[in-house]
Amino acid sequence: MRATRFTSLVLAILSIPQLTVAQQTASSSTQASQLLQKSLAALQGNTSLNDVTLSGTARRIAGSDDETGTATFKGLAVTSSRVDLSLPSGARSEIRTVSKNCPVGSWIGPDGASHPVANHNLSTDPGWFPAFTLASVLSAQNVVVTEIATETRNSQSVIHLSTGLLTQGGGDVAKLAQHLSQTDIFLDANTLLPSAFTFNTHPDSNAFLDLPIEIRFSDYRSVNGIQIPFHVQKFLNNSLLLDLQFQTAVLNTGLSAADFSVGAAL
Repeated sequence: MRATRFTSLVLAILSIPQLTVAQQTASSSTQASQLLQKSLAALQGNTSLNDVTLSGTARRIAGSDDETGTATFKGLAVTSSRVDLSLPSGARSEIRTVSKNCPVGSWIGPDGASHPVANHNLSTDPGWFPAFTLASVLSAQNVVVTEIATETRNSQSVIHLSTGLLTQGGGDVAKLAQHLSQTDIFLDANTLLPSAFTFNTHPDSNAFLDLPIEIRFSDYRSVNGIQIPFHVQKFLNNSLLLDLQFQTAVLNTGLSAADFSVGAAL
């Protein structure tokens, strides 16, 4: 049986030195789970969605670099995603998938070299495509969902939910596992479409140093009955890092695991 990203979080966390995770006993809030189910229904209804390919323009801002090029996003239901950028400074890719029931990832820079994503940065979904992220959460047995509040975020009324890995006990190991896997989901209070996901990334050598990430979604359009955000922005430490504006979306073209080979350039 194919493992989901969230189901395989335990294996990623187990690979952190001296970190173990106990058997789960708690459960998600019924109301929070129902909200996620309604959000997923708003995104795709009863339409079967196996894969998606989005193409458009990309703006990347990193320090003094501010460049514009093209972007392609590919997603395979629940298990895999990749973003490929073509920029004046060179090609860049970010790939996430599941191998042998364990999440793996890599990033590729302009020099073409592949670099592995640190295990502690594989404890959250990359969050590029809302429908696949929500489906992963809802299908997982080891993730808890709780409702925080209805609030205003980015001048929008949203419902704030939080998800994370369940662990027994209150020791430092359990707290770290929960913290590394925490993702906050913000749903538009009127449409229930996701407006943002937030989580933390960390330096390769320091799982305890949080670097906040926010993925924002807007410009939703219906494509074959699926609600797709054509505008996706990624913020790092509250500064815009990547701005993707898609122009085309194609669904269910038969993408396979081979399209998400970790370490493979576009």
